[in-house]
Amino acid sequence: MTNRPRKQIHLGVHFPGVNSTTVWTDPRSGSQIDFASFEHLARRAEAAKLDFFFLAEGLRLREHKGLIHDLDVVGRPDTLPVLAALAAVTERLGLAGTISTTFNEPWELARQFATLDILSGGRAAWNLVTSPDAFTGANFRRGGFLPYAERYERAAELVEVARALWDSWDDDAVVADTEAGVFLRPGAVRPVEHHGRHFDVRGEFTTPRGPQGHPVLFQAGDSPEGRDFAARTADVIFSMHSTFEAGQAFYRDVATRLEAAGRPAGSLKILPATTVVLGDTDAEAHERARQIRLQQVPGPTAIAFLEQVWGTDLTAYDPEGPLPDVEPDVQADGLTRGRVRHVKDPRPVVAEWRARAAANGWSIRELVIEVTSRGSFVGTAQHVADELDRFVQADASDGFILVPHLTPGGLDDVLDQVVPLLQERGSFRTEYAGPTLRDHLGLARPATTRPRATDPERAAAALVG
Repeated sequence: MTNRPRKQIHLGVHFPGVNSTTVWTDPRSGSQIDFASFEHLARRAEAAKLDFFFLAEGLRLREHKGLIHDLDVVGRPDTLPVLAALAAVTERLGLAGTISTTFNEPWELARQFATLDILSGGRAAWNLVTSPDAFTGANFRRGGFLPYAERYERAAELVEVARALWDSWDDDAVVADTEAGVFLRPGAVRPVEHHGRHFDVRGEFTTPRGPQGHPVLFQAGDSPEGRDFAARTADVIFSMHSTFEAGQAFYRDVATRLEAAGRPAGSLKILPATTVVLGDTDAEAHERARQIRLQQVPGPTAIAFLEQVWGTDLTAYDPEGPLPDVEPDVQADGLTRGRVRHVKDPRPVVAEWRARAAANGWSIRELVIEVTSRGSFVGTAQHVADELDRFVQADASDGFILVPHLTPGGLDDVLDQVVPLLQERGSFRTEYAGPTLRDHLGLARPATTRPRATDPERAAAALVG
């Protein structure tokens, strides 16, 4: 590593909406649905030359004990219209959105993301997720529930079809020759025919190939199946591994899977989500981080979190007191619907938490704060810049997706103070190198996977007039 050129850090911003990390009750917090909030974060990120804006999505309001759980996700505009609107108020910033592969169809998703890529000038990204429960999918036309393995099987087939659709137009398909009366180059648009277990698709795709060829594909699965799927399919992994040692281990594991998939090193970027808390001194930053976590996990949230694991009502327990002395109900169907935090046997989880709480003297609330904390960097701006750079240069990640605790200005201090320090040391760009998100991420533009068609019948079918 000593002779290797300095790696460039990749940074994105995450607009999480109302959830367990966003403190919507803070007086400084703005609207989660007013377009001005999305625009503020996107414009600030672009001014700092960040790679992309990342938008999460919730498909159904989460319920806890039969009521809308207003301590977590309580509403969000549809992802793609928000990203399309942001394309009009930004010029270079990548625009990434989460759309489920479980409850959507390849033709419509391929068309929507190709359209976003065209309208944004090559800045679209699709975060592929699989949806795990029938509650979430009940209102979709295919509805219901898919077993774990089938979710990835359907996702892989959906991406295969989407790529075939994106590749069915040549890059130079549109000639618009007014004198000859030819709009499309003969043979430049080929029909796609796919017959698989999950999808039957046949016909000419309606949307030209976007500036990136394919939108950038994000993927967030961490299971062995998810890692293999990412190694075969994705351009970016939205990683859960945020400690230095875990990050390096994950990086090595994915590199091995990437090689096994026949893909070159560097063709898959690993970007864990993280929070950053700054202060004029390290002590001030740590105190601020403590106060933020207390805001994020008030007493009712701590109790609701434990109820998901115990499978029973725990409102009689004091969140500032010890963990419940009752055993979890292993037969419970679950008090929370729409977002399942724990799918394992709850008994070993409870045993582990009791041991940790006893060893550290933690209350219910303190335990929940510990087990729900995502990776974070806390300290002065100089310390945080040093740590971010250390992770990337030592292959614990390729960069980070920054998650604010306040909407929309929770990252303003990071963009103002930390990013310039990274730029000074040569670890982060001072200007965009190109117009597309693939340019920002250093990813190759995919070539079309299908040979050019020259068949006269197809050429005739491509003529418009």
